[in-house]
Amino acid sequence: MPLRRAAVYHDLKRPYTRRSRVKSKAYIKTVPPMKMTKFNMGNASKYNSGGYNYGIDLVCAENAQTRDVSLEAARQFINRKLDEEVGDYYFLVAVFPHHILRENKMLTGAGADRMQTGMTQSFGVTTNMAVQLHQNKEIFKIAVMTEDLARKVRGFLNKVQPKLSCRTKIIVFKLDKSKFTAIEPVQEENPEE
Repeated sequence: MPLRRAAVYHDLKRPYTRRSRVKSKAYIKTVPPMKMTKFNMGNASKYNSGGYNYGIDLVCAENAQTRDVSLEAARQFINRKLDEEVGDYYFLVAVFPHHILRENKMLTGAGADRMQTGMTQSFGVTTNMAVQLHQNKEIFKIAVMTEDLARKVRGFLNKVQPKLSCRTKIIVFKLDKSKFTAIEPVQEENPEE
């Protein structure tokens, strides 16, 4: 079944998607696999030591929700362009898809009105994961060496904006090394331990 259009999931809603190891307390029985695999790309050690001069952030301009498939498509495009045309960079996906989306699958087409009745407010089946974004929240963070490369990266981010289902803005700034804070690598917890 094809993906529903992004406008269906655009608005922020209370996520009745609690996961629990205790079966009776879990709203969601199965968690869909997340499409995003990488969150840190490029030279992280150089970034943490303050080796880059310019930072470029893609920031959400409204409260919205974006699916993990659109974030992954944007990430792949940006990462490929950075590898081909920039070379030395640091790229961070600053958000993590945690919200589980549901869909009450309905039959459409000729005769479907006679086949499907009832269940008007069904909880639905889990389909995708999504990120809940608030205004001025960074989605992507990129660091490069020169101003020319920063302009080039800004062009990449302009091409990516239509892939995301929210209004965004691009912020280019010079990294202040006196106020620099390194990003700690994310360590995933092993739930079986």
